[in-house]
Amino acid sequence: MIKAGILGGGQLGRMLLQAGANYPVETYVMENDPECPAAHLCHHFVKGNIQDFDDVYNFGKGLDALTIEIESVNEDALEKLETEGVKVYPRSSSLRIIKNKILQKEFYEAHQIRTAPFTITQTRRDLYAHEALLPAVHKLGMGGYDGRGVQLINTKEDFEKGFDQPGVLEKQINIHKEIAQIVAVNDEGQTTLYPPVDMVFDPRLNLLDYQVSPAELSENILWKVEAIALKVVKELKSPGLFAVELFIDKAGEVYVNETAPRVHNSGHHTIEGNYSSQFDMLWRIMLGYPLGNTAPVLPAAIVNVLGEENYQGDAAYEGLEEVLRMDNVFVHIYGKKQTRPGRKMGHVTILSNDRADLSYKKNRIKSVLKVVSKM
Repeated sequence: MIKAGILGGGQLGRMLLQAGANYPVETYVMENDPECPAAHLCHHFVKGNIQDFDDVYNFGKGLDALTIEIESVNEDALEKLETEGVKVYPRSSSLRIIKNKILQKEFYEAHQIRTAPFTITQTRRDLYAHEALLPAVHKLGMGGYDGRGVQLINTKEDFEKGFDQPGVLEKQINIHKEIAQIVAVNDEGQTTLYPPVDMVFDPRLNLLDYQVSPAELSENILWKVEAIALKVVKELKSPGLFAVELFIDKAGEVYVNETAPRVHNSGHHTIEGNYSSQFDMLWRIMLGYPLGNTAPVLPAAIVNVLGEENYQGDAAYEGLEEVLRMDNVFVHIYGKKQTRPGRKMGHVTILSNDRADLSYKKNRIKSVLKVVSKM
């Protein structure tokens, strides 16, 4: 039986393990917290630091295949494991590019992939020389995640809010839509694409608020989205699952924003909404099986379940029973014991052929399902 490991034990690892139960695979997870969401679903749990070379190397050296659920993994250890025959998804070379937003933007530029105009900054002081890029977004080169490490710079007075560390200052795009396109690549370089997703962000938290799939796009723009996403993934030269996030501006031009080299929040609806989920697809890639069917079963929407403001501590869920009474609604609670404001605690998927029904249920769920803390 193939031995496969996951570096990181959060909700992505949890859902990957749920899909892995359908396959002949012995699963391993490494995470610092033995009570993390994925810990009780794997065959073997190892306590360790995914950023530490020795921990990652020692975890992976007895495995056949290895994947990640977050980019902040020690890629030097992954590179050494690759030289010793462990199959790593994604390859360390692609992870090295993607985890550093500076290298990622330079990668797009080097391969003539349209992205927002940008400049590299080393300190906060560097921002003051680039007033012509405003309004802009300042992104930390390393360590940003889930809206952290991103700062809007609308006027020169906002420069003081920028990061005093290496980063990217990129011009804001006049966004019409934000789209995510998931691409699967196997070891032979064969690819398949999921239908693209409309993403709507919470402007306050800078987190994905809800999404709808398939995205409503003209045929011409759909072709652009698919072609650009395929170019990104092919130039990365790595098997695995990739979520390419793109902007469409008011003129219909398509720009790459960022790429995630792993299963992704924008693909959670595929568990119920597509014949082969993103999690099932990654197992197929890792275990050498044929790529799955990405066609939608029905149009789908997702609502992220986030910790409520002013609540921190042991999580409690209000309105869960009412949501569970709704037809074609599927609740995923991630098993995190502690809530805090804005923390991802779960998601809800809605399936319907009627876009108005998706919208109504999405709004209803957002109004009734609350994550608070126990008194």
